[in-house]
Amino acid sequence: MSLNGWLQIALFIALILLLAKPMGSYMTRVFERRRTWLDPALVPCERLLYKLTGINSDEEMRWTQYAVAMLIFSAATLLLTYAIERLQQFLPLNPQHLAAVAPDLAFNTAVSFTTNTNWQAYTPETTMSYLTQMLGLATHNFWSAAVGLALAVAFIRGIARREMKTLGNFWVDLTRGTLWVLLPISIVFAVVLTSQGVIQNFHPYTTVKLVQPQTITAADGKSTTTVTTQTIAQGPVASQEAIKMLGTNGGGFFNANSAHPFENPTALSNFLQMLAIFLIPAGLTVTLGTMVGSPKHGWAVLAAMTILWFCGTFVCYWAEAKPNPLMHNVDQRATLNQSGGNMEGKEVRFGIANSALFATVTTDASCGAVNAMHDSFTPLGGLIPLTNIMLGEIVFGGVGAGLYGMLVFVVISVFIAGLMVGRTPEYLGKKIEAYDVQMAMLYLLIFPLIILGFAAVAVLMPNLGLSALTNHGPHGLSEILYAYASATGNNGSAFAGLSANTHWYNYSLGFAMFFGRFMMIIPMLAIAGNLAGKKIVPETAGTFPVTTPLFTVLLTSVIVIVGALTFFPALSLGPILEHLLLHAGHTF
Repeated sequence: MSLNGWLQIALFIALILLLAKPMGSYMTRVFERRRTWLDPALVPCERLLYKLTGINSDEEMRWTQYAVAMLIFSAATLLLTYAIERLQQFLPLNPQHLAAVAPDLAFNTAVSFTTNTNWQAYTPETTMSYLTQMLGLATHNFWSAAVGLALAVAFIRGIARREMKTLGNFWVDLTRGTLWVLLPISIVFAVVLTSQGVIQNFHPYTTVKLVQPQTITAADGKSTTTVTTQTIAQGPVASQEAIKMLGTNGGGFFNANSAHPFENPTALSNFLQMLAIFLIPAGLTVTLGTMVGSPKHGWAVLAAMTILWFCGTFVCYWAEAKPNPLMHNVDQRATLNQSGGNMEGKEVRFGIANSALFATVTTDASCGAVNAMHDSFTPLGGLIPLTNIMLGEIVFGGVGAGLYGMLVFVVISVFIAGLMVGRTPEYLGKKIEAYDVQMAMLYLLIFPLIILGFAAVAVLMPNLGLSALTNHGPHGLSEILYAYASATGNNGSAFAGLSANTHWYNYSLGFAMFFGRFMMIIPMLAIAGNLAGKKIVPETAGTFPVTTPLFTVLLTSVIVIVGALTFFPALSLGPILEHLLLHAGHTF
């Protein structure tokens, strides 16, 4: 670890904390339908959309109606994306004449982008046409993020309202989140990225001659082929890179994702992309505090997120900066001429500090974009991204999804605090009753059930689950655990040693993504609907305050304990065991 690395990390989190209040205040105005500086341009567009679709923007929905509208919209857009993938050979903007996407892969990808996961079991530049990338995938980057944003705002309304049966209008929240929040910031961000060298064009791929021809030996060890040219993929990258980060989507235009120089060419573009990932999730905590009438509560939630982020960043940076114990008589110190530590799978232009920070940020926020290969991290370095996902993607979390996941933990924390003092737990003046706790526990139990259930089946079916591994032993188990955790947590990053483009993994991961998104939304909305109908009770001396450092500590502890108790046995057999064996001289 170096002072320079820590200064960059400190600058990053300082800017996030500074941007949280203006971003959160702006989103409060948007979703409370108060005037903003974009209204003259966007209000006519909004009214036109409502008129064309027959939506009554003043009609509010119960939580069940809100859930049904969200499911109908998600199902319709999923089918649209699937159709575009299957028909892409007949559609325009396909200069490479790419064939239709296979049915199992098309299903996996359609579910992936609908659920804001953006898991990619394919090489984008050789599988998806420009039209599929833009119309099928990039549009979902807006829609899935806007859905998450709408759901978070609905939960906040459930907390803020009293003796009401409705949570707002899903179609209005979806529209305003897209037009007022995601679209304008993405446009500005895309322009900034192009200034850094991120490409934006519709050119056919370019074929160039290699400076030095390469000789490739076939698998049989006998025949050889001399390669003299290289095909350089291009496309409309900057516009999709912007929403990929801002919407915590993570799906790359290229297979190398944000390690590719066309997606992330400079240290500044790398820094800005990390800021974009955390911008909306951090701002939503301020929106929470403002809309419920307790700004300090929003800051307390943000403090818990920041503590968990820092702990993960510290461990990941420390682990990746350590020398490899199996490399003897090799100078692995950090000097002016070398970075030291574990540079395998990392870009030199980013180094260890920014690679570790990016890995922590992208898995804290369910983004899934990567600028380094997590499969090449040290065992403890790889443990952090995996643990971040297993905590439920609530450390900042995805757009909207992170906040409503964190609020479920808040309900559990307040319930535990009430048990400690022998009183009915209260949350911002509302009593937390059996129904609320039951729905919260259902939310928390669905997540590990899907991850561990699918992972167990994959491990016990060698011809299906194990045949796709390139590594065995504890590292192979980590690859399988990471895949199902990433899918269920709607993250999308991967331990790339798992070749997931098989029938088994395409379908099983597709269902994991689907259930991990929608089965967890239903109990969350049920809590919100129940809270909206409650009366406000006056605070007493026995009320546990949710605006203090003590609450932040309790919330952080509950998150860690729940995650540790649930997944620690699996982690012990994966990255923790691999770390111990590495120091004993074994690799996998």
